[in-house]
Amino acid sequence: MPNLLKLDVSENNFEHIELVGIWRQCHLKELSLTYNHFGGEMTGPSLNTAECSHYDLEVLEVHESELNGSITESVGKLNNLRVLSLGSNSFTGSIPKALERLRSLEALDLSHNQLTGPVPTFLGNFTILDLSYNQFSGSIPESLGRLAGLTLLSLELNMLTGPIPESLGRLAGLTRLSLQSSLLTGPIPESLGRLTGLTHLNLQSNQLTGPIPESLGRLTGLTHLNLQSNLLTGPIPESLGRLAGLTRLSLQSNLLTGPIPESLGRLTGLTLLNLQSNLLTGPIPVTVGQLTKLIELDVSENSLEGVVLESHFAKLSMLKELDTSANDKLIFNISHEWTPPFQLRLVRLRSCKIENGFPQWLQNQRMLEELVLSNASLYGLPPTWLQNMPILNILDLSHNKLIGSLINLPFSEYFMFLYLQDNLFNGSIPRSMCRRTSLIILDVSSNRLSGNIPDCVENLQDKKMLKLSSNGLSGVLPSSLGNIYKSLEVLKLNDNNFNGQIPQDLGKLGYLEVLDLGNNEFSGNIPKWIGDKLSTLRILRLHKNNFTGGIPHSLCKCSSLHILDIAHNNLTGYIPQCFGELSGMVEARVAFDYQLFYEDEVDLMDVIQVFKGSELEYTKTRYIVVNMDLSSNKLTGEIPVDLTALASLMGLNLSHNHLSGSIPDSIGNMKALASLDFSDNQLSGTIPPSMAALNFLSSMNLSHNKLSGRIPTGKQLQTLIDQSIYAGNRDLCGAPLPNNCSSHENPPATTSKKKYKKANGQRNVWFYLDITCGFATGFWGIIGVLAFKKEWRRKLFMIAEVTMDKVYVAVAVRISKIKRGREAI
Repeated sequence: MPNLLKLDVSENNFEHIELVGIWRQCHLKELSLTYNHFGGEMTGPSLNTAECSHYDLEVLEVHESELNGSITESVGKLNNLRVLSLGSNSFTGSIPKALERLRSLEALDLSHNQLTGPVPTFLGNFTILDLSYNQFSGSIPESLGRLAGLTLLSLELNMLTGPIPESLGRLAGLTRLSLQSSLLTGPIPESLGRLTGLTHLNLQSNQLTGPIPESLGRLTGLTHLNLQSNLLTGPIPESLGRLAGLTRLSLQSNLLTGPIPESLGRLTGLTLLNLQSNLLTGPIPVTVGQLTKLIELDVSENSLEGVVLESHFAKLSMLKELDTSANDKLIFNISHEWTPPFQLRLVRLRSCKIENGFPQWLQNQRMLEELVLSNASLYGLPPTWLQNMPILNILDLSHNKLIGSLINLPFSEYFMFLYLQDNLFNGSIPRSMCRRTSLIILDVSSNRLSGNIPDCVENLQDKKMLKLSSNGLSGVLPSSLGNIYKSLEVLKLNDNNFNGQIPQDLGKLGYLEVLDLGNNEFSGNIPKWIGDKLSTLRILRLHKNNFTGGIPHSLCKCSSLHILDIAHNNLTGYIPQCFGELSGMVEARVAFDYQLFYEDEVDLMDVIQVFKGSELEYTKTRYIVVNMDLSSNKLTGEIPVDLTALASLMGLNLSHNHLSGSIPDSIGNMKALASLDFSDNQLSGTIPPSMAALNFLSSMNLSHNKLSGRIPTGKQLQTLIDQSIYAGNRDLCGAPLPNNCSSHENPPATTSKKKYKKANGQRNVWFYLDITCGFATGFWGIIGVLAFKKEWRRKLFMIAEVTMDKVYVAVAVRISKIKRGREAI
């Protein structure tokens, strides 16, 4: 088809780009191949193809067509090309040098690929340059400032470093500049204030520092300004109030200080104002109430103060989302009679102070989907009109002083998340709650609830998290809890008065990741089925109950465990050696990756653990503490050497048991240990020198054992100077204890030799003392009597004389016989 000038085969199912015959179409001017399924490389002309001597092609679009490999150098033969769009494929490698020959190229779109290398400097007369969503590295070339005709420059989501070039301020025709989500540093150039035609400026998610330039106030055509998620400091410039056409202003997640400028009230076209997570102070200016087109207002997580009145919302008739959370000096003083001009879908007033009780102005908000009033100084009974919110699906009234029964709270058919923890609610859990089958999260922990868990809880088939901890609930657990097996991931019933045995039906909860039954009155053995059937558990807490028997070896099948707390029970037997195979404690990993609708506002992972000798509560963290607590039981035997394979374990507590033997020599392999407690056991031997390698160890207790020898020294161990951590081990020596060890002897040999010498020396003293006393008694007993008794002395000498005569005669006779015998021979 030699006369064909335009060919559009987009949105088909072509699988081979060669079939289109790019390199056979010499006179074709426009070719669109977008939205196909080529799934291969974009190759140049083959040897069998009659290659054109000249190509007239001006527009080539191969967008989102599953191409991969490198961009072919043959593209450089398309000398007349004005538009090249290869975005949303899987191209790799660098931009080919052959593109330098395309002097007529005006628009280059290589976005959404996997291209690498530096941003090219061989650039022509571009009006559009889109290299976003790749892996380009290095700095932004200064030469980009020579592209005088450029209207769009997008380099977002790459790995670019260094500063933003001042030369970009020379691109007078630029309307869109997007450099977001890279690693750019340094200040925002003042020269950007010369880009008077700019409508969109997006520098978010970099590491930019310094103040926001006053010169940005000259960009009167700007509609979108996004500087969020940087390290910008200083005040918000008053000059931004001159950007009359601005519709979206995003300055959140920086380090901005000072007050919110009054001048922002002049931005009457503003639909979004987001100043969240800065260091702003002072009141919310009343002029904000003049932003008649404002839809989203977020000033949360600052240090704002002062009083919020009705006048702040006077003309905000289009407002849909209001978030002032985490400004604890901000006071809402709004009349009960006030009727707002808007219909909100989201209200977040967390950690603000609300005066005059529950905000009555909310009762007319019929479109409300999310209401967060946690830690807002609320008290008394919740209003009955809460039950009439037709589409409310997220309600957070936690951390207040609300009272009454749960039966008065709203449970619409849309209800998904209910947070009522840390209030003063009483009574039982109403059976009406069981009818809200869409409920995903229910948290009524830390209240004054009583009674049993209703059997109908099995109706909540979508529930992922059930937290009833720290109440006065009692009785046995209903076996119907096990019927929420399709969704339940977190079950926290700790700190209540539940008793009996754990129902076997809980073994059906195959997706359960957190089971906390601590501080109750459960009894019997720890069920073996926990390990056999709940293999996805990451937290198992049975702390302070009445469990007996041994630790089931089946718990070793819970390989993802990060916390195992079975302390303060009556467990006996040995510590299973297979605990060393708990891979969740061997390899460090992100503990929880919940992606819930309401992730930012919920305490996803609050758990109480004894750590570093204190009872601590860990909340709102993705990286959970890795801890094993078997303390205060009746465990016997030795500490298994296999436990030392748990290289990610941060806390190990085996105290208050009956363990014997020595501390494993390989304990130094537990590199992450920060807390170690072996106190009140019967451990013997020396403290292994390898403990000096525990560089994170900040709390240790080895007291009241039978340890001996020298205390090892090391950089971290030398910071543990409290002598009480070694108390009750009388044969230990060395710092920080006052009794020193000999520096030239091995600790065990030194101790034994000292003990031998000490004992042997005492025996020698008594031996010689006995001899001396015996000799003195015998000598003076005989000599003293002879000195005073003359008759005894005479008789003694007579006996001695007779005895000597007899001896002499006997010797003489014997000698005479011997002589006669020799003469006879």
